[in-house]
Amino acid sequence: MQSDKQTDVMQVGRLAMRQEGGNWNAYYALPGTMDNAHLLGSVKMALIIGRPDRKNSFIDLMRDCVADLIEDTTSTRPDWGEPATAPAHEQAGNA
Repeated sequence: MQSDKQTDVMQVGRLAMRQEGGNWNAYYALPGTMDNAHLLGSVKMALIIGRPDRKNSFIDLMRDCVADLIEDTTSTRPDWGEPATAPAHEQAGNA
């Protein structure tokens, strides 16, 4: 009989991306909440609309920043899985 080994994954923080007004903001947030989230960076929407290369570069930079924060705290660099859609109560839309 073959058993599947599952890896326990603990989420210690996450990158939350939100469009707020004319900016796309990146936050470091705890799992499941935006309470006490820390703004990491921001880019004008006009600079990334229609420019997936710029959008992806900004995402990569923000992921690296969050990974540094998590690694500094836990001594483990996180692995990024597929992006998850924010719960409805966290979706800021165009605030």
